[in-house]
Amino acid sequence: MSRLEAKKPSFCKSEPLTSERVRATLCVLKGILTSSYGPSGRLKQLHNGLGGCVCTTSQSSALLANLSVTHPILKILTTSMQNHVSCFSDCGLFTAILCCNLIENVQRIGLMPTTVIKLNKHLLSLCTSYLQSEFCGCRILVDFSSTQTLLCLVRSIVTSKPACMLTRQEIDHISALILRAFLLTIPENTKDCLILGKSIIVPLKGQRVTDSTVLPGILLEISEVQLMKILPIKKSDTFKVALFCASLSGDVSDTGEGTVVVSSGVSLENAVLDQLLSLGRQLVSDHIDLLICQKVVHPSLKQFLSMHRMIAIDRVGAALMEPLSKVTGTQPIGSLGSISPSSYGSVKDLCTEKFGFKHFLHLIPNEATICSLLLCNRNDTAWDELKLTCQTALHVLQLTIKEPSVLLGGGCTETHLAAYIRHKICNEPESILQDDGCTQTELQLLTEAFCSALESVAGSLEHDGGEILTDMKYGHFWSAQPESPSVVDWPDLLSRCGCGLYTSQEELRWSFLKSTRHPFAPQTCLPHEAVGSANNLTLDCFTAKLSGLQVAVETANLILDLSYIIEDKN
Repeated sequence: MSRLEAKKPSFCKSEPLTSERVRATLCVLKGILTSSYGPSGRLKQLHNGLGGCVCTTSQSSALLANLSVTHPILKILTTSMQNHVSCFSDCGLFTAILCCNLIENVQRIGLMPTTVIKLNKHLLSLCTSYLQSEFCGCRILVDFSSTQTLLCLVRSIVTSKPACMLTRQEIDHISALILRAFLLTIPENTKDCLILGKSIIVPLKGQRVTDSTVLPGILLEISEVQLMKILPIKKSDTFKVALFCASLSGDVSDTGEGTVVVSSGVSLENAVLDQLLSLGRQLVSDHIDLLICQKVVHPSLKQFLSMHRMIAIDRVGAALMEPLSKVTGTQPIGSLGSISPSSYGSVKDLCTEKFGFKHFLHLIPNEATICSLLLCNRNDTAWDELKLTCQTALHVLQLTIKEPSVLLGGGCTETHLAAYIRHKICNEPESILQDDGCTQTELQLLTEAFCSALESVAGSLEHDGGEILTDMKYGHFWSAQPESPSVVDWPDLLSRCGCGLYTSQEELRWSFLKSTRHPFAPQTCLPHEAVGSANNLTLDCFTAKLSGLQVAVETANLILDLSYIIEDKN
């Protein structure tokens, strides 16, 4: 008889943020995230000590998914960030770094958690109200009559992922393809509700990035043997398609605990094969040109269909069934019984394609909003990162359709917002002081902690020891080369601000980002001529960044409000 171990008491820790171990762990996590941020972020290799795949990345989704954290506070932070990324795909590192900065800065000033949480909520409200207002100086409305803004947005996302290992030419090529793939998913004729289609990413590893392309419709990979069996088909009208989600392999399904009664002398396998061939004869009589099956097609049925000049493609998988349904205009057939003529679909044309070492059957739709993005890269690691980047960019474009605005990137939104909040609190503190009953000193301390957290996120974009500054007119972020001379004429050393909207040749005054300076009112209401003349802006997704700001502040408030951690060690 095995021994029964006495139940251990739960472990209880009060004021968890006062622990040096917790602070050190948060600092390590912040260092990992901060060093991965932006176009020049350092790559991370994540792997299990017991073996398995090695992940090389700087993207938040991959980092957070592969980082193993055990402390409850870190679990709260990483889970919150993962939830944000699962909903918005972008701005995960921004959210996580801002959250860590807020916790760190608040701990330094030593205010009561209740006061901190109230004031953080007020400052967050000021930020969101300003960013959504018409006079916001860091928000651009998207003009859908031109692709310029959307292309800048996509290029900014691709540029910020160094693990993709792309050259400038490759970044431009991939950015244009992503935008084209997205535009192909928008239906030409819409009534009340816009329903977007889907872009399917087709892998082609070991090829040049510039070999990537976008095609309307669906590419189904086929073997060279299958290709040789496909005879050229030319028709004046459309091609009829039978789409099956049921298995056509001829295997007898598992009966579980039941039994199958078979008459004496009857072969179950032959009976099932006869049923498949009967199905094949019906498909031939219905003049079907193409059979597509999610699962396996029996070799005898394939041979029978091939003899009647019908193409059979199997093992396409569950992921492609919904796009195939949209392209062919029919629902998948789930049984082997008699099939109604209305169960068939059609495509405009069929043709074979060869890209690199792979062969494909190309289904060209009539009017479907489905396209295939054939994605190439030199190796598996870079391709995996590029695929994740393309998925992020496509999702961001969908969010931009819903909320047609973008924010200035390159750290400029953070520094501009910090300047706006400082000036707002300095000139209009009465409303917050009256509502929360805090002192002016507490308000000033927390405002500085909040704004410094925002500026530190912008400062995280500089990884090479360069000088980081902000101008005193627009409140934008500027970065200079490391080892700048002590006496310097900044307009000669600086070129453009982080987002690329303004040049140093304007009459500007600069201040070091972390220096003490008098609050100033940054210029609001972006001039249309300035936005229109800039062809290569760095932009961020408005919806993702606004949500990231809210998630960062709310998660920081939750962690700062923790009084006890109780863990069951049994």
